[in-house]
Amino acid sequence: MIRDRIVEDAIPQAEGLDGTYRELFEGNFHGLVRLARLLGADDPEDLVQDAFVRLHRKRAMLRDPNASLAYLRTSVCNACRSRVRHLRMARRRHPQLVPDHVRSAEHQAVDRDDIRRLLAAVERLPRRQREVLVLRYWLDLTERETAETLGIAVGTVKATASRAIAALAVRLEEG
Repeated sequence: MIRDRIVEDAIPQAEGLDGTYRELFEGNFHGLVRLARLLGADDPEDLVQDAFVRLHRKRAMLRDPNASLAYLRTSVCNACRSRVRHLRMARRRHPQLVPDHVRSAEHQAVDRDDIRRLLAAVERLPRRQREVLVLRYWLDLTERETAETLGIAVGTVKATASRAIAALAVRLEEG
């Protein structure tokens, strides 16, 4: 399978690579790719691989070695923000270069109308609301973990999630 090959190719083969880093990669790569895809990245595998490379370079500087996964989530969220912002600006400046929207195989597999409507409604949410919902409910992070990942207060996570859910309810009722 292509994704398995991506995982194999992406794991650094350098000498001295410890088992915990390899386990972190193998256990979280696909979940982080889904996170990046849900946050709107057009190249989620590349974003996640870049996050792992940055982590590998900075692992010695982490205050808490157990914070690697949180670092990766934050890195992926930040990279998605930057990438989506870059794409939006590029598409505004060069609309003639924007390809027709081609849905990924993963999106094509989602045929049920209610799920498509929900995903479309989530895509239309403001960036911060979308990030909170994806981290909190898709990845099942606690409010504290979501807040740490996004660099915001726990109360902000609660309020943002509440507003996002209310907005989704309105959009889904509209139709």
